[in-house]
Amino acid sequence: MKLVVAGGTGFIGARLCNQLNRQGHSLTILTRSVSAADSPNKTTILWQPGSPGTWERNLEEAIDGADGVINLAGEPIAGKRWIAAQKRRLRSSRIDTTRTLVTAIGKAKKKPAFLLNASAVGYYGPRGDEVITEESGPGGGFLAGLCSNWEEEAKRAESYGVRVIRLRTGIVLGKGGALAKMVPPFKLFIGGPLGSGKQRMPWIHVEDEIGMIQLLMENSNARGAVNACAPNPVTMKEFCRTLGSVLNRPCWAPVPAFALRLLLGEMAEMLVTGQRAVPAAAERLGYRFRHPELREALENILR
Repeated sequence: MKLVVAGGTGFIGARLCNQLNRQGHSLTILTRSVSAADSPNKTTILWQPGSPGTWERNLEEAIDGADGVINLAGEPIAGKRWIAAQKRRLRSSRIDTTRTLVTAIGKAKKKPAFLLNASAVGYYGPRGDEVITEESGPGGGFLAGLCSNWEEEAKRAESYGVRVIRLRTGIVLGKGGALAKMVPPFKLFIGGPLGSGKQRMPWIHVEDEIGMIQLLMENSNARGAVNACAPNPVTMKEFCRTLGSVLNRPCWAPVPAFALRLLLGEMAEMLVTGQRAVPAAAERLGYRFRHPELREALENILR
C-alpha cells in the first residue's frame, strides 16, 4: 500500500512505520521535525498544520493517490498541567492536524480508501465500573470533549466516500512510553497506586496496538469507533500489584487523590478516574490478542 502517516515518529508511530516498511509498504511520514533520513520506501514531509506554507502542496500531492491515511499525531496528554495555554496546544495538535488532513483528502482527485484517526478511551469520561463498548456515549470533562471534537473532525472525511476508523486507545504498554514513567518508583521501592486504586485502567500491549491498526487498515468492514485496549481491563490497584510483582518490588499505599489534584490540577482527573473499556468492535472483526493478560504482557516487556 501507499500510505501517509502523521505522527509516524512517536512512540506508536515509529514502531508501526518500521513494521509497515519491512512489509514493503510505501510510506510518506508527516512530522514537525525530520528525525530520520528518507529510504527507498519512505519519505518525510516537514509540515506545520495551522501555518500556511509550501508543505501544503507536498501534503496534497502525497495524499492524492494514497491508499490510506493514518493520523497518530498529537501533543502528549500527560506531563504538563492543563493550564489554558496547554489546553490550546492539546486541541490544536489534534483538531487542527486532523482538519488539515481531511481538507487535503477533500482536494485529492484520487482519494484514499481509509482514514484511521487516533482518539482515546478518555472519550467516555469517568464511568466507574460500567462496562464500556464502542456503543457507549461520550462522557464529560475536558478530555472527553477534546476526544469528541477530534473525532468529529475525522468524521468529515466520510462525506468524501472515505472509510473512517476512530481508534480509541487506552494506555499503551511497551519499552518507553507510559510504562517508562511507571517503573522507576517501583524500582526505588516507592511505587503504589494513584487515588483510590479502584479506577479501571484500559491498557494494551504495543504489539497489539500495531496489530489492531493493521487489521483495521486491511479489513474493508472496519469503520467507526474501535476501542484499542486489551479484553481484560484491571483496576489501578491490580495494575500496580502486578507491576510490582513482575519487578520483585512491593506495592505501597496509594497516593491520595487530593494530593494529586494539588500537584497536577485538572489533569489529575485523568489519573484518579477511569473506564472499563472493552474491545468489542475489534473482537467482532476477528482480532486475536497476542497479549490479553496483564502479567504476561508486562513480563514480555520487562523481562
